Amino acid sequence: MTEIKKWYALYTKPRSEFKAELQLNSIDIESYLPKVQLLKKWSDRKKKVTEPLFRGYIFIRADERERLLALEQNAIVKTIFFNGKPSAVPQSQIDSLKKMLSNTNDIQVFNNIIKGNIVKIVEGPFSGTEGVVYNVSKNESMLAVNIDIINRSVVVKLPSGSVVKK
Repeated sequence: MTEIKKWYALYTKPRSEFKAELQLNSIDIESYLPKVQLLKKWSDRKKKVTEPLFRGYIFIRADERERLLALEQNAIVKTIFFNGKPSAVPQSQIDSLKKMLSNTNDIQVFNNIIKGNIVKIVEGPFSGTEGVVYNVSKNESMLAVNIDIINRSVVVKLPSGSVVKK
């Protein structure tokens, strides 16, 4: 019987997320490294660079054998654990993250965000995505889709009329 594959978050060595992605791809383990393009400014120039959305993390979709094989790669440090077991990331959170990254460039990452009301987006490019309200102002809501096991949140600005309380 084939073991069901699950998404896992892995710690990488510092600034080794892209190297981890290459190493995992070379051994045919499905990986997902969320990336964003940022405009970096130096004293003499500006340049668009691609950076990991979550520094020090990469996701893999793997069975237990593949997860252990991934840990043997030089750029990988360890699997995220919760209550003594490898913590699986729900497919819905990976899907929401992919959907958000494919539809906007206006993304920020916050550490240890305080959770608010759970909402569902009912219109626009994020329609159907669920998240947690981070901040509500007169004209817009900050909607965070949390990946709780790594204490990071992706925040997207949305019109307040585009969300409903779940």
